[in-house]
Amino acid sequence: MAMRVRVQSEDFDLGAELAVLRAGRTDIGGIASFIGTVRDLNEGDAVSMLTLEHYPGMTEKALQAIVDEAHSRFDLLAARVIHRVGRLAPGDQIVLVITASAHRGEAFAACEFLMDYLKTRAPFWKKEVTPDGERWVDARESDDEAAARWNATSVSSIDERGAP
Repeated sequence: MAMRVRVQSEDFDLGAELAVLRAGRTDIGGIASFIGTVRDLNEGDAVSMLTLEHYPGMTEKALQAIVDEAHSRFDLLAARVIHRVGRLAPGDQIVLVITASAHRGEAFAACEFLMDYLKTRAPFWKKEVTPDGERWVDARESDDEAAARWNATSVSSIDERGAP
């Protein structure tokens, strides 16, 4: 199974990443992807810049553990997670998650699971620049709630659409 995790400052290209993931594969029946981007508004304030910090080495291990958890829960044939760090402007891509499976339901569910866990378990720190200055971004309760629903969800309870 092809699993790949990267943390980088450079942008990524969805088409190129899909091409690498699919190269020589005929067993994949469904691919789901998610791209997160920098918003220009957060908590009612304009955001002109976002800085993402991490601990090299530790972050990659944490991301790989999350991907391994997805593999243990879903019938994945491949998965890819790319997360950017450094200074990003509104509209810039932050994160890419791609999952591939023989069937769409598993791919959709695994992609959503990975994003929910990345938001709550990946060791990244975000600092926004607003008109009032810089501020660290706190974790959202809604992200914790989204991740918590997977604790009560077993693979067998995923329906054909991938929903728990």
